[in-house]
Amino acid sequence: MDFIQDGEPARLKSLNVGQPAPLAYRGRWVQSGFRKSPVLGALWLEETGLEGDAQADLKAHGGPDKAVCVYPLEHYPYWRERLARPLEPAAFGENFSTEGLLEPEVCVGDVYRVGEAAVQVSQPRQPCYKLAARHEVKELALWVQETGRTGFYLRCLEPGEVRADDAIELVERPPEGVSVAEANRVMHRDRRDAAGIERLLALSALSASWRRTFEKRLAGVSESAAPRLEGPG
Repeated sequence: MDFIQDGEPARLKSLNVGQPAPLAYRGRWVQSGFRKSPVLGALWLEETGLEGDAQADLKAHGGPDKAVCVYPLEHYPYWRERLARPLEPAAFGENFSTEGLLEPEVCVGDVYRVGEAAVQVSQPRQPCYKLAARHEVKELALWVQETGRTGFYLRCLEPGEVRADDAIELVERPPEGVSVAEANRVMHRDRRDAAGIERLLALSALSASWRRTFEKRLAGVSESAAPRLEGPG
């Protein structure tokens, strides 16, 4: 449905890209595209992601459902205090560092116009061990998950140029209105919430990977809830 946004639009404060490079993890080196740097000027965004950006592990990262990783700058003060250190730009490996897009307010399936491109929210970000490796804090991925300060992924619906300081304008929201925060709750905390799983599976915009996870989980919940027939005594 069409959506008219009230107030000021959100904003893309930093546009960040990077190429795979070695990252230290548990005494060995792994290839990772986690380290990203801000870019001045415009970059082309298309279905496969941003010009100049790449991922090392294409099974877990990248692809049409994860063309852009978004992280809110509003979370940075919390992490600076908890980690007791300064944080450089793109410290969470994000492509878009934003203001005005927080997990309780952003919904899976939301369509935004940023620069010349149109993008759609596909799923929350699910932090992996490389976030912990980057900051040398083994619990960090779990902390991000537990706090709900995850950020989220976008797919690209219409290619175009984007640049830092572009407005991010909400132009369409699905009537179901399932927030990123709610999706995180069902995925990570209330894992057997069948009604919550069904609400997420009803979203056509939900990423393929999260859909597979929820379908398997719902099948398990249904199986465990089925009455068991007792054998003859």
